[in-house]
Amino acid sequence: MLAIIRDMLPSYPQLRLVLMSATFDAERFSDYFGGCPIIRVPGFTYPVKSFYLEDVLSILRSTENNHRKCTSDDVTMEDSILTEEYRVALDEAIDLALSNDEFDPLLDLISSEGGRKNFNYQHSITGVTPLMVFAGKGRVGDICMLLSFGADCRLQASDGNTALDWAEGFDHVEAAEIIKKHNEKTISHTEKETLLNKYLSSVDPELIDHVLIEQLLRRICAESKDGAILVFLPGWDDINKTRERLQSSPFFKDESKFVIISLHSMIPSVEQKKVFGLPPPGCRKIVLSTNIAETSVTIEDVVYVIDSGRMKEKSYDPYNNVSTLQSSWISKASAKQREGRAGRCQPGICYHLYSKDRSASLPDFQVPEIKRIPLEELCLQVKLLDPSCRIEHFLQKTLDPPVHETIHNGITVLQEIGALTLEENLTELGKRVGSLPVHPLKSKMLLIAILLNCLDPALTLACAADYRDPFTLPTQPDEKKRAIDAKSELASLSGGLSDQLAVIAAFEGWKIAKGKDEGSQFCSRYCISSSTMRMISRMRKQLETELRRSGFLPEAASNCSVNAQDPGILHAVLVAGLYPMVGRLLRPKNGMKPIVETSSGDKVRLHPRSTLFKLLFKKFSGQPLIMFDEITRGDRGLHIRKCSVVGPLPLLLLAMEIVVAPANEKDYEDTYVNDSNEDKIESHDKLIALREEKIMSSPDNAVKVIVDRWLPFESMALDVAHIYCLRERLSAAILYKVTHPRKVLPEHLGASLKAMSCILSKDGMSEISLPLEPVDLSSTMISAANIGQLNGTTKMELNENPEHHKSLTNNGKDENSVSIS
Repeated sequence: MLAIIRDMLPSYPQLRLVLMSATFDAERFSDYFGGCPIIRVPGFTYPVKSFYLEDVLSILRSTENNHRKCTSDDVTMEDSILTEEYRVALDEAIDLALSNDEFDPLLDLISSEGGRKNFNYQHSITGVTPLMVFAGKGRVGDICMLLSFGADCRLQASDGNTALDWAEGFDHVEAAEIIKKHNEKTISHTEKETLLNKYLSSVDPELIDHVLIEQLLRRICAESKDGAILVFLPGWDDINKTRERLQSSPFFKDESKFVIISLHSMIPSVEQKKVFGLPPPGCRKIVLSTNIAETSVTIEDVVYVIDSGRMKEKSYDPYNNVSTLQSSWISKASAKQREGRAGRCQPGICYHLYSKDRSASLPDFQVPEIKRIPLEELCLQVKLLDPSCRIEHFLQKTLDPPVHETIHNGITVLQEIGALTLEENLTELGKRVGSLPVHPLKSKMLLIAILLNCLDPALTLACAADYRDPFTLPTQPDEKKRAIDAKSELASLSGGLSDQLAVIAAFEGWKIAKGKDEGSQFCSRYCISSSTMRMISRMRKQLETELRRSGFLPEAASNCSVNAQDPGILHAVLVAGLYPMVGRLLRPKNGMKPIVETSSGDKVRLHPRSTLFKLLFKKFSGQPLIMFDEITRGDRGLHIRKCSVVGPLPLLLLAMEIVVAPANEKDYEDTYVNDSNEDKIESHDKLIALREEKIMSSPDNAVKVIVDRWLPFESMALDVAHIYCLRERLSAAILYKVTHPRKVLPEHLGASLKAMSCILSKDGMSEISLPLEPVDLSSTMISAANIGQLNGTTKMELNENPEHHKSLTNNGKDENSVSIS
């Protein structure tokens, strides 16, 4: 949007654009818009005293009370930026104090602006600091104030004298004694470095030190009596580990003295609201939170903040085409936000559990989202805005252009679902899916669901995928098993083999319970977020309205969901919404966890929170097909969090490409040699034609069907011909629907889709057709589509040893292959 507006501004000089943010890089945005003016409006926060890892280690080692709550005059340890005008004023105030004993201007300046730079400001000519002024004048009260604020008594003026030298030079004995004692109590910089180096040699700074957090919490609670403590942690696992450690500690075990609350986007809203409540007198509130507490919420009684310096950030690896969700260092902007949480409503203290050197090396700002996510939606929107432009050329004009590989991957996905041609031209399907407010894959799923009369569950899937998973995380250890069992119970309603269908079952159950005024009880029983359910319900209504406005739905849309309870058709809708994210489950060896092999050859684990994690190998043999939403690289490697088991038929009908090859390579090679010897002068094209004819020459020929150049199945030639015809009819039906959304399908296409629904339904009646199990195609179903009479049944199975086949060449096909994509 900013790129478009920037291009518009020269043509519309009367247009005024105002960008506002508390944390963005104003200079970069100004440069992007040709050096536009920047207006800085200072915000207000109470003073916050900051400590870093070396300070924390010395605090825990010392016996001094370092947890005195800041007064309203306390200031941050971080140097503030002084304007030239303010520097001149400080110079004049120092000169005035030394020459005329007028101290009020200097006191007003250093207390009104705040910042260690003010206390440690050195005169631009003489190098004299405010502490030296008060030391030379013997003003004991002001000396104590500056030392308590963090003034550095070791600084030297231009002549080499320190504050102690000034006090002794003017015979102010009491002042000199105070400065001497402060020097003796202050741990030296060298000692802090020694502590830090020793700590870092034994602890991985990339990991959360739960022991250090517990020790610091204990110290804070022992030396101060009031004020909530907010601890920033990367994710749910670290929140759990920290909470369990605190609850097992004798110091924090007393619930009348300590209330420990977890704050995460996936916990129930009832639990989230607890962070705003005030604990009873004598009870300390400790909040363990992700970065959700950085800007989204303000907890008014927070006085102390412990910043781990880490966060879970979702990003995208375009080179391996996987999403990543890993713990990483925060930015300086985030560190400032976290620090400010201690000073939102009162003065506070912040403990950064990373060194000052680490703080200086943090990036100024978080990586922009355009560089951290897949770009299918954005690429499609670009083409909708300007169909004639090249997507990559347009995106290079953005403030933070994404890398070529990310753009290429997004375009490839759009080409695979038919939204773009190979030349990047927008198709009719692309225009339609781009007009819907969900991901292009989910938009195409909705169109196929309408054609198969299975819209209602598709609406739920599309909205849940666009918003969030409704299942919540338990906050207590004893609730974990109940949450897993509750989700498994819902999944069992759809066969127990799909995380996505568990979401559908959850929404349908909630809708029924809500109609009986029992929605809250249902959500509590099944560990579901009621607020997420309400949002999904609203999104469904909006999406249904948009489909109706576009002409895809009639006013009475009930007929579009008559197959909503049909398992086989549901699985086809799932494949339509998740394709091309398909894999096959490999049997584990020697008790190892299940592994999914993907089209790129990656070996990926199922996430333990998936309902399929413990069920698959108890129930099935062979290599079940898995459809999943995304591959995520976390701290423990690659994994799939949400997935479903599907049969081969939906995949064969909806995959981008299927290639036919002879089932027996050796027999075919013999035929090839004989044919070549009989006629040495045959052209290469003639040979290829003969091979194709040979493969499909007899309806009873056993053939190999390779899906998307890597998944091999076995079938008969006639059955493959039927599937090919159904694929063509489905493509024609989709094209007709997007071109004429308000019209009824022609009779031959309607009959073909009815036949397809019957085939899928029959496939679903025997639960799920897995590899090595037959897939029966009824002859009457095929007849209904006017594509011939099928005698007998179709048997299609996944070959157990795909490595036996020749590797595909020549753009994914070997010379023995026939493309029917």
